[in-house]
Amino acid sequence: MRVSLLAGVVGLVSALCLGTVSAAEPDGAAIDKLIDQKIQEYVESDAFQQRIEAGIVEFINKQNQARVEQERKAREEKVKNIAPVDPANEYVRGPVDAPYTLIEYSDYECPYCKRFHATVLEFVKRNPDVNWVYRHFPLDFHNPGAQKQAEAAECAGSLGGGDAFWHYSDLIFERTKSNGKGFPIANLVPLAGEIGLDESAFKNCLDSEQFKSKVLQQQANGMQAGVTGTPGSFLRHNASGEVVPLGGARPLRALEGVIQQMRDAVK
Repeated sequence: MRVSLLAGVVGLVSALCLGTVSAAEPDGAAIDKLIDQKIQEYVESDAFQQRIEAGIVEFINKQNQARVEQERKAREEKVKNIAPVDPANEYVRGPVDAPYTLIEYSDYECPYCKRFHATVLEFVKRNPDVNWVYRHFPLDFHNPGAQKQAEAAECAGSLGGGDAFWHYSDLIFERTKSNGKGFPIANLVPLAGEIGLDESAFKNCLDSEQFKSKVLQQQANGMQAGVTGTPGSFLRHNASGEVVPLGGARPLRALEGVIQQMRDAVK
């Protein structure tokens, strides 16, 4: 734009010097007047307006690209905070030595988690090279229900092992109507009895809040890893440590697409 404007001005000056433009006024005044006129004409031209608009669009695009890149780097840094899977302290569904792990931070009273739970059940069934680790992320506006359900699932696991943890979790998601009061707290102990656990021991565990800190620690780790809502999940290639964030209740086809891309990347 500046080059075009200068070229026009130079042309005018040359015309004056060669006598092709009237110089009735003093030469300096005439040149100044013609320069001002040329500038005004150019500023009001369509070409100038188009260049301005193109410059604004280019600036906005660069700003957006910079913001996206900054957010990507921030996510990558946060993902590094995901706690390593600890089979001695959490429950792994599927082969413990599977090449890939889906780590899910979830809330038993979240309607999107309820839908996603069924999706992941199908996903790990169809993909035996993926195991599943469930971590607690009870949202404040779903409490006290979500927090107590998380503690109850941990009590089930402590009394009956991984099978009891997953069976208990499956039943809560199957039966809850979600949104904070979908599964009554009063039904947590009877549900334990239904799957064959000692109700008295289960009640003592739940009433003592034995696993409250564990639930809160998992939630805190999820926040450090960048989880802001539920479900917040990550697919991890265990050999390389590569992690792909999966925000929200992704459909099965999306999970299948991500895992295939990860497989292709390590071939």
